[in-house]
Amino acid sequence: MSDLLPNYQESISKEELRILNYFWLGFILYTSAFTILTTQQLGTIWKICYLIQILGLIILVPTAFLLIKMKFDNEYLKVIYSIYILWLISVVIRGFLFDIHFIMKMLFNSYEGAVIYFSPILLLFPRNLLYIKKAINVILILGIIYTIYSILFIRHLLMPYNIQNSQDILEYFSKTLSIPCGFVLLTYIYHSNKKNLTALFVLILTFIFAIFRARRALAYLVLWPIIITYIIYLNYSKRYILKFLIFLILASSITILVASWQNIMGYLSDNSATSWFIDRIGQDSRSEVEQYFFRDLKPIDWIIGKGINGKYFCPGISEGVGQVSIYRSGIETDYLTIILKGGIIFLGLKLLIAIPAIFKGLFRSKNLLSKAAGIWILFYLIDLYPAPVTTFSLNYLLVWISIGICYSWKLRNMSDNNIKEVLSG
Repeated sequence: MSDLLPNYQESISKEELRILNYFWLGFILYTSAFTILTTQQLGTIWKICYLIQILGLIILVPTAFLLIKMKFDNEYLKVIYSIYILWLISVVIRGFLFDIHFIMKMLFNSYEGAVIYFSPILLLFPRNLLYIKKAINVILILGIIYTIYSILFIRHLLMPYNIQNSQDILEYFSKTLSIPCGFVLLTYIYHSNKKNLTALFVLILTFIFAIFRARRALAYLVLWPIIITYIIYLNYSKRYILKFLIFLILASSITILVASWQNIMGYLSDNSATSWFIDRIGQDSRSEVEQYFFRDLKPIDWIIGKGINGKYFCPGISEGVGQVSIYRSGIETDYLTIILKGGIIFLGLKLLIAIPAIFKGLFRSKNLLSKAAGIWILFYLIDLYPAPVTTFSLNYLLVWISIGICYSWKLRNMSDNNIKEVLSG
């Protein structure tokens, strides 16, 4: 397989790399501006953020179409993906309103806008190691931006639990900027210690905030790539003493935690700064919303969805500071949001693309990159229940990049050494 590496390097021209750099620059501008806007703490500066988002869109949309290569790795993917894109277009068309507020939302909202439906286009980018290397660099750049934003808004991040906007700041910061660092950890063997430590620091910082603010789903999203990375490390590393020491530390920590559990829980319950976390552990915050969702949708809605502007009757649910919903356009259980917009057909087509990719990545590959890609897709499907993860963020873009990796026979059969030669260069 050593002959595959030169072929992958030679397949990208300087012009193509320049276009790719512009694409990711546009994405970084758009994403970083959106994340700041979610704080609602900018006064008149918000206009500048919208201008930055517009600039980001102007850069990334045309460059994305220039990077498209209409090549598929097999006929199955070609057929299912084509049907998926056609259905996706129908979802966007159905319910689209020519209203200034609606159009603003579609253009500038990474969590509810039409930009989300732009994400699958990354599957049509060349399945190429240098493309993946650029994505890794963007992950780390966003991780650094997350750290800077966390410092700037540390006062809001440490506010009491019941202040809704401070809650939203943590959620948007983390899910948009820091979670993708998990992909760097999952592929740690290809990266320098500096990159791996940067990714680990960002995830640990996010986890600390998530625990402090009692964000259960967020804590889970951060923790799973760290745990899986440790399992991968046990398999790949030959440093037996270090593996034993890490195991000893973890085992000792868990033993002490279990032995002291009652005392710890008692302290946290009595401590006003953390008592809400204990209260939140067993709290059910979704059942009521899901019941409204099930009551509202008709059989035809379950099959084809309500379109991009689909909503369901859900009175009395807090949507932010001083905001109470009557109709909601999304739900925390993300697979239900997919059904709301495009029906079971939409969800089914996505599964028909994703599940074979997971199988190929995990069981039909010879390198960690492909296995990490399969893991990332698998956990996206799992994460659809506890959190809204289908967003225009690098977290979701990585799902489509990972699908491309898993369907690529050449990438799946490259050796770890050849991959490392490109990604670490």
